Amino acid sequence: MNSTGASQLLGRDTFSTAFAKNFIVVLVWVLLSYINGTVVVTFFRHQIFYEDPRYILFIHMVINDAVQLTVTIALFVVSYTLYTISVSVCCFFILVAVFTTRSTPVNLAGMAIERYIAICHPLHHSQICTVRRAYILIGVIWFVSVVPDITDLFVTLAKEPLSFFQTTVFCLRPNVFKDPMLLYKRQAFDGIYFSLVFLTLLSTYLRIMCTARALSTEKNSAKRATNTILLHGVQLIMCMLSYVSPSVETVLHIVFPGRILEIRFANYLIVYILPRFLSPIIYGVRDKKFRKYLKRYFVFNRHQVDTKAECKNIDE
Repeated sequence: MNSTGASQLLGRDTFSTAFAKNFIVVLVWVLLSYINGTVVVTFFRHQIFYEDPRYILFIHMVINDAVQLTVTIALFVVSYTLYTISVSVCCFFILVAVFTTRSTPVNLAGMAIERYIAICHPLHHSQICTVRRAYILIGVIWFVSVVPDITDLFVTLAKEPLSFFQTTVFCLRPNVFKDPMLLYKRQAFDGIYFSLVFLTLLSTYLRIMCTARALSTEKNSAKRATNTILLHGVQLIMCMLSYVSPSVETVLHIVFPGRILEIRFANYLIVYILPRFLSPIIYGVRDKKFRKYLKRYFVFNRHQVDTKAECKNIDE
């Protein structure tokens, strides 16, 4: 076990601190699962959405984020309850978490390109952005998200004895994929992904912003378009933190020695939890078309709808 894992073994939270942390993350998971579940139900119950490439890419990101959140929170809870788990099980959870984490920024880039075509080249949008191409794009997203990191498993299988996969470890990526070359490979790919996705989003969003300002006849619509782009930018930056979080965590550990548990928890909330709140907000709440159908499935709206229906029947 490397120094990162060793430092984790040297200190553990008190019971009250551990309970508070687990309570927070599980509560967040329940809340986000309810929101994401409502969004997914809204999408699949209305044909108007799964015939639109924009919403197909959106619901793919929501489902992807839901899986990522469930896996990472499961690992978080397991780290406090079981502490160590089988290497083979850890490999599975780590890879799923890595794949889903990496695919979110790539999905954002695809959505940015779709919005760029819709706003800047509206006459060609229906020919370029089709449902079939949306599913092809999702396949490409998963290909570029899986290929760089699945090699970690192959290298580990080649270099470690089979008995290693039957042992138990504290489930951190460096504790399972130990080869030093894998770290350099991950850093190289993270740099490439960060640069390409950042440049894609920067160029498309700047063009969308300019076009939106030029075409808007009202200041409110221009402000709304600017705010949407700003939210996407915040989401991108927060998702991109997953690429640099290991390095940031190492630096913070040097600056604040003995605070590795607090650093990891703060890093976990900022990098893996907070960005998952933005997707439902951007498209589920701020998008007028989706909000029109989404609000029908919330409990408080059901009560209002039932009340209105009863009043209408009484009047009749």
